[in-house]
Amino acid sequence: MRNYENLVIVKPTFTAEEIQASVKAIEEVITSNGGQIAATNAMGMRKLAYPIEKNERGYYYVIYYTIAPAAIAEIERRYRINEDLLRFVTIKYDTKREIAAFNSLVEKANKAAEASAAAATPAKEEAPVAEESAPTTEEAPAVEEAPVAPATEAAAE
Repeated sequence: MRNYENLVIVKPTFTAEEIQASVKAIEEVITSNGGQIAATNAMGMRKLAYPIEKNERGYYYVIYYTIAPAAIAEIERRYRINEDLLRFVTIKYDTKREIAAFNSLVEKANKAAEASAAAATPAKEEAPVAEESAPTTEEAPAVEEAPVAPATEAAAE
């Protein structure tokens, strides 16, 4: 399994619901081919550098995932068939330095998603915590996280 990133640009003429349906279809293509999505980043509507199919703008969406290299050909074939997409690019993270950059990008995307989710939910009053009536006998096992190498110059490339 290797790490990949896909940047897709969806047509701007869609409504918000149609864009979300198109994004879900893109994610389904990856998961149906055995991929595991690590993070996503909805970058929103942006101006294109040049018009594509008479469109001046596009909805940018980035997906970070791991998948077997043999499945990439099928994913890109399905992207080419999809008329909702203006452009797409697949980036492979191969070397140790690139993998460290991939991990930092996934971490940033997850933090951004958490921040936007926290901003979207209204602030609720803190409810008083009820005392437990009976202590539990089972405790969750401690999980050690693998250390993530800090991204230095890799994120700039």
